[in-house]
Amino acid sequence: MTNIQTPEILPTVMIGLPQWQHGRWPATWFGHTSGSSLSRYARQLNSVEGNTTFYHLPAAETVAGWYKATPDHFRFTFKFHQGISHQGRLSHNISEAAQQLSLLSALEHKLGIVMLQLPASFGPSALPELDRFLAALPSAFHYAVEVRHLAFFAKGEAEKALNRCLIKYRANRVIMDTRALFSGNADCELTAEVRTKKPKVPVNVIATSDQPVIRFVGNNNHSDNMRCLMPWITKCHEWRLAGKTCYLFFHRPDNQDAPWLAQQFIQQYNARFAAYALPELTFNPTQTESPQSSLF
Repeated sequence: MTNIQTPEILPTVMIGLPQWQHGRWPATWFGHTSGSSLSRYARQLNSVEGNTTFYHLPAAETVAGWYKATPDHFRFTFKFHQGISHQGRLSHNISEAAQQLSLLSALEHKLGIVMLQLPASFGPSALPELDRFLAALPSAFHYAVEVRHLAFFAKGEAEKALNRCLIKYRANRVIMDTRALFSGNADCELTAEVRTKKPKVPVNVIATSDQPVIRFVGNNNHSDNMRCLMPWITKCHEWRLAGKTCYLFFHRPDNQDAPWLAQQFIQQYNARFAAYALPELTFNPTQTESPQSSLF
């Protein structure tokens, strides 16, 4: 009798988009125009990059509604408010950070990661501020830090000091991959505009804790996206084998097309690692391809 080997259970891959609603998704993706956008989104993807908290904090009743609208396995990733990350010293905003965490704690285990997105002006001389800030945060939550100052990408002492700080507090370093976005000439005004808003920084692949975060920004060219996506398939699997839970968030110039970019990654991952396949997305039967498929 043949002894059949079953694959070991690996950590989940958390896959999401930068928002859970878009005016085009009910027709092109969800296939329904009624019901909660969040609940329909959460039926197919298990995470979301919630940018809303960067601009304003929700009411407690809203947070409770988010909890009720999502399944048990869903994980939110929210940013610290810009008043904390972009205004004044980080160490002066610790009480505000604690208040935000208290508000979001109503999500319980569904609060996956809280992300601190720092401005490009936050350089090596400010690292002591980051150290004090991270030291003061409650250990009950998972954190990720995104930096944009080019000194933190130069493989020098500044980057080493940053990584040591993040490892010390078990904070994840956010990996921003905008290579596809900046490939070739901008194909439309929207792509050109998005290029002015997203950082063009080197892709430094490192996991400083157990939940590596990749923010992948594609363009409207299938080949560019595929070329830049493929290395993440291997790296994601390597991290899973090492016991890490990967968070991958997919952007497009017009995020109406972001679900197809996520599906592009999932299909290629499943083709490579079929024994550890990820759930694929299901689109409206009348919309089998991205609305931008003519560009491919």
